[in-house]
Amino acid sequence: MTTEEKIKVILSHIENVQRNTNKLGLKLIAKGEIKLGQTLIANGLIHDNSKLRGIEFEHLFFDSVLLVDAIKHHQQTNPHHPEYWPNGIHDMPDVYLAEMACDILARSQEFGQDIKLWIREEATKKYVFRLDDICGIKLFYYINLILDKNFKELKENS
Repeated sequence: MTTEEKIKVILSHIENVQRNTNKLGLKLIAKGEIKLGQTLIANGLIHDNSKLRGIEFEHLFFDSVLLVDAIKHHQQTNPHHPEYWPNGIHDMPDVYLAEMACDILARSQEFGQDIKLWIREEATKKYVFRLDDICGIKLFYYINLILDKNFKELKENS
């Protein structure tokens, strides 16, 4: 993959996340959660910038010996990843949990995956939370606000 191709992939993902952070941030502001919404929008403007340099830029796009190190670096330098926090998702402040929701929704859209299925079957195991605990409830709250259809409706229709 050329430098130009890598940058295009990174920018496309960042733009997708920014669309989600802007949408969610504005909805949170409208609901009176002004500081959370404003901070989320600001976070969206710098989302995943670490992918544009160093080990991440050099090794995230192909299978190499340093791919695991590049992923680890990304997770440890970006607080919207549960791996950044000592107790994982359970330590995440609301703004980073909201940014995570924007990020995983963008990834699911980019790969044509079902976000509700991924959260239910993979995220709960990977990040060790339940759908009915505070993390699961907040994550679904943020996803519901971003999606045009209510997440509960989507869940019931699947």
